[in-house]
Amino acid sequence: MTKTYKKIFIGSIIACIVTLVLIYRVTIPCPIKTFTGLYCPGCGITRAIFALLDGQLYQAYRYNSILFIDIPIVLFLEIFEKLFGKNNKKIKCISNIILNILLVITILYGVLRNIPSFSYLAPTQVG
Repeated sequence: MTKTYKKIFIGSIIACIVTLVLIYRVTIPCPIKTFTGLYCPGCGITRAIFALLDGQLYQAYRYNSILFIDIPIVLFLEIFEKLFGKNNKKIKCISNIILNILLVITILYGVLRNIPSFSYLAPTQVG
């Protein structure tokens, strides 16, 4: 099997797994939540994606609100860097600074959602 066919084969297997997960709504429990009882910054993302696929925007937001901040910013930076940052070190540097700030915010979000005063950040089922 050539490298191209291997890539296609592996890609097909991944696509099948993703399709099965989406069809059967298989949820994988968070290992951090399972072992420590604490919410990580990613807890609720799978349920949020399923809610988005069902058109339930607010429910998706309640499962994991940081998702609505991180993804648009990362996508914007990626597109902006591809368009304008090919040979521009200044743009790449600014992009890296923004990504580092976003990382700190995401870690802070993970810590805060485990503090009782910020329980509204924990993944919750709406009505």
